[in-house]
Amino acid sequence: MTESRFAVIIVGAGVAGCSAALLLARAGINTLLLERGSEAGSKNVSGGRLYTHALAHMVPEFAASAPLERQISQEKLSLLSSDSAVTLDYRHPTPVSYSLLRARFDAWLMAQAQAAGAHCLTGVQVDQLLLQQGRVVGVQVAGEALLADCVMVAEGANSLLTEQAGLQPKPAANTMAIGVKEVLALAPERLEERFSLEGNQGCAWLFAGAATQGKIGGGFLYTNRQSLSLGVVCHLSELADSRVALPQMLQQFKQHPTIRPLIKQSELCEYSAHLLPEGGLASVPKLVGNGYLLLGDCARFCVNRGYTVRGMDLAMLSAQAAAETVIAGRPLADYPQRLQQSTLWAVMQRYRRLPQIMLRSPHWFNRYPQLAAKVLNEMFCGDQQPPSALYQLLWRHARQIGLKQLVKDTFNGMRNL
Repeated sequence: MTESRFAVIIVGAGVAGCSAALLLARAGINTLLLERGSEAGSKNVSGGRLYTHALAHMVPEFAASAPLERQISQEKLSLLSSDSAVTLDYRHPTPVSYSLLRARFDAWLMAQAQAAGAHCLTGVQVDQLLLQQGRVVGVQVAGEALLADCVMVAEGANSLLTEQAGLQPKPAANTMAIGVKEVLALAPERLEERFSLEGNQGCAWLFAGAATQGKIGGGFLYTNRQSLSLGVVCHLSELADSRVALPQMLQQFKQHPTIRPLIKQSELCEYSAHLLPEGGLASVPKLVGNGYLLLGDCARFCVNRGYTVRGMDLAMLSAQAAAETVIAGRPLADYPQRLQQSTLWAVMQRYRRLPQIMLRSPHWFNRYPQLAAKVLNEMFCGDQQPPSALYQLLWRHARQIGLKQLVKDTFNGMRNL
């Protein structure tokens, strides 16, 4: 077995791994970035939206070169019944996020790291983490030992390397979600007409209710320059007793009266599935140990608020904290402290109870979308019957849910959102 040594080895060239490699290389740290895919981003299919505050800190001029898709100026949130939608629509005066395609963006971010001096290898499968007397000292690749003073693991939510090494347990089903996504090619002029967009404007649209057959989860749609990213995400614990498989949920979602006109005459150009950490702060594993750090999804840094999902910007913030720890020459044990001083920890702390509240409040995904549809149908339906006063209409339908349950769900939802 041959050996090579680096100051830092990073496993996984997603947003977290590439960001850490870029910052370390800029500081002159001898860094090796390893990616099992044929290129950075080839296996990264999560999301479709990036809040750019962390990216702007790393690459202030990012807008001039980063392969971003559309600047999100339109936010939509819909509660779906089987044949209707109740939708909240908001237009940003000052957009702060972009849609993106990970295959293009991650490759660009790796190129930034390479330009800064990082050694980047793709198509490399890491067989295992190397341990000596309880310390992670490197990785093994095809029989070769690659040694490092620090190994940063950023291989995603399903971190087999850390599980095999006994550094973290297999995640519980109630802390994870799984998503399936299609990228549908659509001519820019049709896309802009259907979503009322101009120039580089984009739309982010989230759905609850019928998108996942009333299961805890939701649907999403992001507009790209010449395509749509469309998919559904469902809590892993909900799929065990589901009569409808997740790919079938996506196909039925595409046939919903709200979605079908938006995607007609589009062409499928990508299909993928992805595991997502949604357990919140309570599911975050031990982040640092003897010789290693965990970054991004591997550290369970993701927040799904129902109306927005944040993961990529949190991954960048974790990479920044990890890189700063090494650059400053501080013990790796200082990494959690740097995280706690960052925006990342404030976000995770703010929504720490939300995952458990969602699991205990399934009505938000089944009964409440139906309730909203019924109320709006009566409000806007003109027939021969005398109309009810609005308070009578709301009271009648609220009693069907149960006032105690409605108040409890509303209070818990508002407090934790």
